[in-house]
Amino acid sequence: ASDFRGDPASALLEALDPEQNAQFSDHYLEAPFDLSGVLFMATANSLDTIPGPLLDRMEVIEVESYTQEEKVEIAKRHLWPKQLASHGLAKSQVRLGAKALLAVIDGYTREAGVRGLERELATICRKAAMRRMEVENPGQIVIGPDAVKEYLGSPKFLRMGVLKAPETGVVNALAWTPSGGETMPVEAVALPGSGAVDLTGRLGDVMKESARTALSYIRSKTDSLGIDSGFYKEHDLHIHVPEGATPKDGPSAGVALTCALVSALTGKPARQDVAMTGEVTLRGRILPIGGVKEKLLAAHRMGIGTVLLPEENARDLSDLPQDIFLQGLEQCLV
Repeated sequence: ASDFRGDPASALLEALDPEQNAQFSDHYLEAPFDLSGVLFMATANSLDTIPGPLLDRMEVIEVESYTQEEKVEIAKRHLWPKQLASHGLAKSQVRLGAKALLAVIDGYTREAGVRGLERELATICRKAAMRRMEVENPGQIVIGPDAVKEYLGSPKFLRMGVLKAPETGVVNALAWTPSGGETMPVEAVALPGSGAVDLTGRLGDVMKESARTALSYIRSKTDSLGIDSGFYKEHDLHIHVPEGATPKDGPSAGVALTCALVSALTGKPARQDVAMTGEVTLRGRILPIGGVKEKLLAAHRMGIGTVLLPEENARDLSDLPQDIFLQGLEQCLV
């Protein structure tokens, strides 16, 4: 923030720079202080709002979002026992099943951390304590996945299921969000018309550019793809990414946009047990992307066994929990 009261970033520039903070001048005490031996730690939710000169004086340590498996372990070992104790309950009085815990994580929280998850678990404990008071001999309350709705109401978040059979013009893309990875179906349809291109689903500027790049690449390769070279004059193209209320942006959907358009124009169905991510250039090169770990875990969560990744992202596979590959996720580098 910078206003008439001053600019905190300007003060931090001097305080955080070891080359000049040995004689930091404190305007309140009017005395110099040696800050060169001080270790400063700062946190931020986003790097975009930090001024470049200030960011240059910092060592940035990225803290990745928790995976679903990590959230389950954190909840079982720490959050659930903590909430039971806070509400005067014992483990023998209320038991939350593993599948019920997954239902809470998947249907009621969509976050990078576990703050929201702890709040939902606290709600379950409060209602469980109330139910025990209403019954004379309550015994142990066992909360299964079907009972979660009774305690927390209808799920706040619903995931679109993956289609079983191959579908023309539909391809599964992978997206990174602050709350983790997501599978994102990309739909394309070719209609008789005069060459208009319609993009819907609250797509950002970068994603719209990726769609135009994909279309230009397809026009340059019509012969090898078996597409009529004049398709752009005789057809209107409509590209849609469902869940239109959610903004979507980024270049990593380029591969999926290209494949969805090719499928729609050729009439060849696309496999729905495959997900893909990668940026496409006008020459058809596949550029590397970020968030590989989150994206692969999202595909695994949705039961997708094959993922197409840019070859340069092979170095990121070492960060993925090995049990994911052991459970059937194949790696395909393109």
